[in-house]
Amino acid sequence: MRRQGEPFSTIVTLITAALCTLLLAVFAGLLGYGETESIRDLFQEPEFRFALRLSLQTSVAATLLATVVAIPCGYFLARNHFPGKVVVDSLLELPIVLPPLVSGVALLIFFGPLLGPFLQEAGIAIVFTPLGVIVAQWFVALPLAIRSFRQAFAAVDPRMEKVARTLGCTPFQSFWRVVLPIARPGILGGMTMTWARTLGEFGATAMLAGVTRMKTETLPMAIYLSMTNGDLSFALAIATVLLLVALLVLTAFKVFMRTEVQL
Repeated sequence: MRRQGEPFSTIVTLITAALCTLLLAVFAGLLGYGETESIRDLFQEPEFRFALRLSLQTSVAATLLATVVAIPCGYFLARNHFPGKVVVDSLLELPIVLPPLVSGVALLIFFGPLLGPFLQEAGIAIVFTPLGVIVAQWFVALPLAIRSFRQAFAAVDPRMEKVARTLGCTPFQSFWRVVLPIARPGILGGMTMTWARTLGEFGATAMLAGVTRMKTETLPMAIYLSMTNGDLSFALAIATVLLLVALLVLTAFKVFMRTEVQL
């Protein structure tokens, strides 16, 4: 006699298998369409080396800045309930649902006409500079970090903090010595996803920092510039490198950390 839940299990299994097959076909098509020689020659191109270096520098900086801000925000949201929390949640997650170009326009207005004169007096240039790349990446990826860290902190039993405080720990000591170590896998997972998001950011970065070759040219911008110039092989080679890097990073993280982050 068949089990009652078997048809449902079969359906969800088939849907999952179909989705995995589709994704494999899409990415395999990208890998198969590119030429091995183009990928090998890619690392000899000064433009690619510049874009790779800038992408790594800005994505790491944006991820670290996002982590510094997202840890206290995520902890606050995980531990506190207050009137208007839904509004605060919506505001913090707004960059996730906004088109990146809209976020970029908002950042351009804020750091241009609104804040630009004051920044200029202080000697700080953000618009159409590499610093603008970091700001745009940080702005777009920050909500992902906050959401991940919030889930990680919410999974820690608050009673453990209370026990630590009864033993003489201050609120900061209980957070640093108890909560943070327990939430560490989730935090590292959130940082990984945040870094992946910053590495692939294009829309907001293009609006705030501009698409200037050998100045604000990250890897996604290098792909865009190559496509607009008709250099398909160069664009495909860069896209393949980005795909392989993302795959290696996520696979290595899941293998060595043995954790999964639900976004």
